[in-house]
Formats: sequence, C-alpha cells, structure tokens
Amino acid sequence: MNNNEINIKFFNALKNKDVLELSSVPKSDVHNHAGRGGKIEDLSLDISPPVSTFASLDDMQNWFENNVKSRLKPGIEGYLYRVEASFKQASKDNIKKLALNFGLREVESLGGIENFAKVMNTFKMMHIPDSEFIPELSLLRSEIYEEEVAIAKDIISHNWFKSLDICGNELSTSLEKYVSLYKYAKTKGMLLKVHVGEFGVARDVVEAVDLLELDEIHHGIAAADSNECVNFIRNNRIILNICPMSNIMLRRVKDYSSHPIRKLYDAGVNVTINTDDLTIFNATVSDEYINLYKYNVFSIDELNQIRIGGLCSYNKYYK
Repeated sequence: MNNNEINIKFFNALKNKDVLELSSVPKSDVHNHAGRGGKIEDLSLDISPPVSTFASLDDMQNWFENNVKSRLKPGIEGYLYRVEASFKQASKDNIKKLALNFGLREVESLGGIENFAKVMNTFKMMHIPDSEFIPELSLLRSEIYEEEVAIAKDIISHNWFKSLDICGNELSTSLEKYVSLYKYAKTKGMLLKVHVGEFGVARDVVEAVDLLELDEIHHGIAAADSNECVNFIRNNRIILNICPMSNIMLRRVKDYSSHPIRKLYDAGVNVTINTDDLTIFNATVSDEYINLYKYNVFSIDELNQIRIGGLCSYNKYYK
C-alpha cells in the first residue's frame, strides 16, 4: 500500500471502530516492557484480564506474578516464551517501529549480551523482519548501585542496545547516580529515556531532562500540570511516550476523556501512543487509537498525525 491508501485504511478503520482492520495499518510501539508485551491469548493462558484498577505498581506486579508468571514455565524458558509473545503481538498489530525494554538481569540470565542479542535478533527476524527494532536497556531506579552502572556500561559497549531507560518507582531515589552512565550512553549515540512524570510532579520531568540530557520521556503526563513544564518539554523537543490504558489502570487519570494527552498535544508537545505492559493492561496500540477516538480525545486526522510521527526517527518527528 502507498501512503494515501494507508491513510484511507486508517480513516475507515477508526470511523468504523474496526480493530482488526486497524491492526493492518503500520504503527509504532516505543514504550513496551518485553516480558509483558504479549496479550494473554498470545501466552495461551486461560485467565481474564484485570477488571479493576491497581492501587500501586506493587499491586500490579502482584497480579502479574500470581496470574501470569506462576502459570508459565519458570526460569529462562518462561521468560523467553513471554518475550517471544511480545514480538508475535507486534507482528499481529503491524508494529513497524518497536522498542522493547529489557533489564540487566534478563541479559545476564542468558549468559551475557552476545547470546542475549543473538536470541532477540532471532525473534525479530522470525516475527517482525521488516520492522525497525529498538532494543532498550532499562535499569530499576530502586537498584542504583555502582555495580549495576558498571555492568550497564559493559553491556552498552557492545553497541547492540539503541536506547537507555530507568524504570520502576520514580519516587524511590534520585537520578544523580545515573549521570555518568547517561553521559557514556550519549557518546554511543543511544536514545536517552526515563520513566518519570507518571507518579511524580511536573518539576520531576524538567529535572530529569536537564540532569540526564534526555531525548524522550516514558509517560511524563504530570508535565501537563505546569504550563512552564509543558513549554520546556515542547521547546526542548522532548517526545512523551504515553500509554493511556496504563495510566487509567494505575489510577493516574480517571478515564480517556480526562487524559492530559489532549492538553499536551494542543500545546505542541510531541506524543506517541504505546502499550506499556500489554499482558496486564490488555490494550494494543490499535485498541488505544480506537479508544482515543471513541471518547473524543482526538480526531481521526490528529490520530493519524500521531501515528505517522511515531513511525519517524526521533530526530525527524519534531513539528
């Protein structure tokens, strides 16, 4: 299909709220935790998605441990099964730009970066051979130790990971100890990201961008609470990788209609639409587009602009 045909297909799919049709349209998913990126049916699990919101990240993790991990094979075999499900789901939803988030322990569990990269590259070629794959190394914010930073630098030195992230409880500790790691990652040409502004406040977003010289923010919705912060994000051309269903399920926003993505977009902030933890939140990228349209958050043309922007390289996305 040429671009005009794709745009028409996108328009018709959204107008008809046809998720199957929309799943054939090229999209991006650049905020996706690899071991939780497949749908429940991709994992062949006979369970229902969570029906109520989570009180905290710990509450969410407990649901995942009790309902998903405990029902799959333990150890490496179960982990790889879950990761492959993420690639399979990306293929089903025609994700042409996929950033998957992996942790230090996951790399070590496969014997180091060389074997880890080989396994993930195999998954990529099996399931999304024509898609752009952006492996993302992620450290837990509550585990900032010199040892972890040294391990991360060694992994980064192999030039397989393309972006760097810090996830977990953003209120747990300062980002100061990551400065040297982010400086090193920048010399390697990596995209620099952090989970921030999901549970914290607007100034946390500004401070993280300044401290670590970030390119993108995972979540960042708290920025909408401050016009000064919004202007800072826009003027510094920071992309916010937003996951609406995740924000609702974790009680960061009440519903789609009140989601701050609209305010951020209207202010000229570049946003992408993503899944976060698809196994838990049960909303594909196509589902998210339909929900944002159904609840009158965006028009079809606006959603198409966001879709096209998400498929561009980060330095080409700026308005």
